[in-house]
Amino acid sequence: MPLPLMPKATAVWLIEKTALTFEQIADFCGLHPLEVQAIADGEVAQGIVGYDPVANHQVTLEEIRRCEADPTARLTLLPVSNPVPRRARGARYTPVAKRNDRPDAIAFLLRNFPQLSDAQISKLLGTTKETIHKVRDRAHWNSANIKPRDPVILGLCSQTDLHAMVTQANERLAREGQAVPPPPSPEQMREEDEAA
Repeated sequence: MPLPLMPKATAVWLIEKTALTFEQIADFCGLHPLEVQAIADGEVAQGIVGYDPVANHQVTLEEIRRCEADPTARLTLLPVSNPVPRRARGARYTPVAKRNDRPDAIAFLLRNFPQLSDAQISKLLGTTKETIHKVRDRAHWNSANIKPRDPVILGLCSQTDLHAMVTQANERLAREGQAVPPPPSPEQMREEDEAA
């Protein structure tokens, strides 16, 4: 069962402001009834300010009144109405330690997903189109050491983001009437690695 935010502070408020039993408060806050009794006696949580679960949309006043009338009833937490926050669009921060892995990830995407546009690769990895062109043309300053490596394994993007970009690119190609290129076979990958 999900617990309210700040269970001890919520218990303090419920003890001070309601006529709920210790068992009801303990059950709602995920505490032991003896701990709730110790809070009521002032032995525990002396400096904690009560946290109002009604004002913070965790339980309704009607629900508290219902449970006050019936000592066997249990409070139920309101469902969370806030959606899970998604990452904002825009530039993606890459830690300094992983920035040298970007050319490897670019080479991997260019080889395995040729349908991705430069803008999509740039957005996915947080790199510039100039760097993508240099890796593609083998004009990058470190091109002798670039080994195509999966950006998901490197931690530069999530599998979900990569899959969404590839799906978007495939849909774009289908709209334009072009065939979606198949991924390279293991033999082709070995030949490319040996040629590099």
